[in-house]
Order: sequence, then C-alpha cells, then structure tokens
Amino acid sequence: MSTVVDIVSEMRNNPKGIRFKDAVTVCNHYFGKPRQKSSSHHVYKTPWIGNPRVNIQNEKGKAKAYQVKQILEAIDKLEAEHATKKR
Repeated sequence: MSTVVDIVSEMRNNPKGIRFKDAVTVCNHYFGKPRQKSSSHHVYKTPWIGNPRVNIQNEKGKAKAYQVKQILEAIDKLEAEHATKKR
C-alpha cells in the first residue's frame, strides 16, 4: 500500500497515470472528506475562495491529468500557507 507521500511523488512525476482511488486518498488526507460526492465526482472544500479548486473525476478508474495538477497546486498552496503561519 502506497503512502500519501509516495502517491504525491507519483502525481508529480506522471499526472496522467494516477488512479482515482489514489487521488481520493491524497485529497482526503489534505482536505478532509469531500463536501460533495457523486458516482464520478468528488469536490473538496479548501480554505480559500477560487482557484485552485479541488474537484476530481473518475474516468475509467483514473483521475484526469489536469485535475491531478490542480490537486498538486492546491497542496502546494496549502503547505505554503502553513509555512507562513509557523513563522
């Protein structure tokens, strides 16, 4: 079983090959449970308004590459905000 750190590393290396299940694991870790969940979409709440939004879609077991990139942008922004608060 891959850890969240391993999955994020894999996301950075190859955003096209990410399983939807792994993307959900990462999003749940960073953003909590989705505020909206349907059969193919999961929408996560972020502590900011606007982009990057975190909305992932299941397409034949894979997450869409552009959505994986949005997840990474949101993680980077979240980590930057936490780093700023610690100073």
